[in-house]
Amino acid sequence: MNLLSKEEKMIKNSQIPSEFYKKYNVKKGLRDINWKGVLAGLTNISAIHSFDKEGNQIPGILEYRAYNIKDIINDLRKENRFGFEEMTYLLLFGELPTANELQGFQNLLTSRRTLPEFFVRETILTNASSDVMNSMSRCILALASYDEKVSDISIENVLEQSLGLIADFPLLAIYSYQSYVHYFKKESLYIHYPDPKMTTAENILRMLRPDFHYTEVEAKVLDIALILHIEHGGGNNSTFTTHVVTSSGTDTYATIAAALSSLKGPKHGGANIKAAKMLENIKENISNYEDDAEIEKYLHKILNKEVFDKQGLIYGIGHAIYSVSDPRFEVFKSYVETLVKEKGLEEEFKLYEKVARLAPKVISENRKIYKTICPNVVFYSGFVYRILEIPQELFTPLFAIARIVGWLAHRIEELINMNKIIRPAYESVLESKNYIKLGER
Repeated sequence: MNLLSKEEKMIKNSQIPSEFYKKYNVKKGLRDINWKGVLAGLTNISAIHSFDKEGNQIPGILEYRAYNIKDIINDLRKENRFGFEEMTYLLLFGELPTANELQGFQNLLTSRRTLPEFFVRETILTNASSDVMNSMSRCILALASYDEKVSDISIENVLEQSLGLIADFPLLAIYSYQSYVHYFKKESLYIHYPDPKMTTAENILRMLRPDFHYTEVEAKVLDIALILHIEHGGGNNSTFTTHVVTSSGTDTYATIAAALSSLKGPKHGGANIKAAKMLENIKENISNYEDDAEIEKYLHKILNKEVFDKQGLIYGIGHAIYSVSDPRFEVFKSYVETLVKEKGLEEEFKLYEKVARLAPKVISENRKIYKTICPNVVFYSGFVYRILEIPQELFTPLFAIARIVGWLAHRIEELINMNKIIRPAYESVLESKNYIKLGER
């Protein structure tokens, strides 16, 4: 009698020897030894550069529709204005808007920032979930039932659906969170409607806080966070999911629900929660923030699976694409410094700076690394959200509020350029067997 448990049978019969990946020249995770992704498609939407033409590592460059993100952010800072809506226009239409075009587009988004009558009560509040991302997924699919052209995948109709979803995502996230707080934490329920005169970042803070109050610095930092998360190439997990699902010919709502499910994972959009918790854990276990040796010793313990979540990972350090530097991290850091000064958290920020500087060195000492390691944008995200009084349950939904723009731009690009379903190959590594009759087993 086979005494193996069902779980043991599954593991035994599903494992693939690691040497087979080399034998069949299969790149695990569709990435090579330098973590560079296997080329699977072409795009006009964004570009990421971390190596030069000769293969040498260079400081990371991120471009939206061929415009360098650093130039974009510098212009926004110089003119002291919000930019998320402008970047939404750029990614969807491929061109920077004129002042009149931008104003008209902002008005269009504002007019679409409303949910069907009774939707909040009957869909969000009546079916409260302890997981905000799951609640958002259910809401997306529920919205499909209100769309008479749900299955129309013409570019004109998909654009209409896209504008509606981009406008509604902040509402779905905030209201799903409020529902969770009320029914699972037994706290007071309040539903604030968006202000049509305010930007996306301002409305998020306005709807989230009981007293509607926020500072201009807070709103500007959140706006930059949204811009830095809005798009990151066609190969990131959730955007590639968007391409794959779109290629099947399915509708916009199903596509975005699939992308949202991908983003939810702790190795993707959920990483900001892990990074925030890890940094809190470091803060609690370091007695002297000025002692580099003590910080390094604790980071070694994290890598050796002795402390924190015992997974051996320093979250927020290293990236699949960037090597020398993540431009989003560099841009975000300058805004974080402004926010930290307003909140009087300079000492805590110094600890974060030290961890960002020391962690790559510790990882290089402990791991066989084929490229330079740098902090990524996730490293500061959780810290910033905590300063902005945004609960952890909303960290990944905030990512989704931004990234849906990139998803929809890529969905439209896939619909325009491709007419084949995406279907890569998987090689079976089993030898054929003769079937055994039931009575002979």
